[in-house]
Amino acid sequence: MAAGLVASDGTVLAHDRVPTPSGADAETLWSAVTGLLDGLLATTGSSYDAVGIGCGGPMLWPEGLVSPLNIHGWRGFPLLDRVRDRYAADRPIAIHNDAVALAVAEHRWGAGRGHDNVLGMVVSTGVGGGLVLGGRRVDGSSGNAGHVGHVVVEPDGPPCPCGGRGCVEAVARGPVIAERAVRLGWTGEQTGIAVAAGARAGDPACVAAFAHGGRAVGIGIASAVALLDVSVVSVGGGISQAGEVFWGPLRAAFAEHGGMEFVRRCHVTTPELGPLAGLSGAAALVIDEV
Repeated sequence: MAAGLVASDGTVLAHDRVPTPSGADAETLWSAVTGLLDGLLATTGSSYDAVGIGCGGPMLWPEGLVSPLNIHGWRGFPLLDRVRDRYAADRPIAIHNDAVALAVAEHRWGAGRGHDNVLGMVVSTGVGGGLVLGGRRVDGSSGNAGHVGHVVVEPDGPPCPCGGRGCVEAVARGPVIAERAVRLGWTGEQTGIAVAAGARAGDPACVAAFAHGGRAVGIGIASAVALLDVSVVSVGGGISQAGEVFWGPLRAAFAEHGGMEFVRRCHVTTPELGPLAGLSGAAALVIDEV
């Protein structure tokens, strides 16, 4: 969980983060949020004009009832109302999928600046997506448009937390990559960060696990670009920061499966705004309302 004080030009002036409590119930998770926000405000002593929220999906939008696949304690949790009541009773507030926030920020200030058609992705403990098409954010009928994490890349692949099978998320989210590394012989810590370090050090189990995940993401991106004709795909999240062990297989799979010229022209990259792009994006959701 991350919180930040963000200027109107997207600059993150101050930020902090805490681990998401593992296996926690709804109120314990909410206490982690309030502790994070209260601590940031106490440290900065800053006033603020509006509140933007990016959260993993799916969610009932615009009501802001969140049910992140990777945060089991929140099912239909009224995150928007809770934040509004405590922090934004007299201020503008907005909520959307965290990958939508990333897409909006990268379109406005980052790698998608000057492009009308942008896909944003978050590859972390889950895999999310958000869209800007024709220069405008795309919400879809339920607010979940662009959820590229649930493009199917392995029809006979592993079950996905969404209830489907073989989705990008089922193959490429951090915990699954770590589990695959262990099955292949990795004996270190079973986390995405540890397995990424192992892969960069040349451990064959970790290399193979990241290659499998990166390939799934590359195939999913090729499919999404063919469908949507975006010119920029910005891929953020913790797994995306693993380096060439992830990006090499991703690019190879994208090149293999991106057959048409307009697909191959798409620029697939890390967020120009860096690891804090999601915080800038949360602010971007509401800046125009201030």
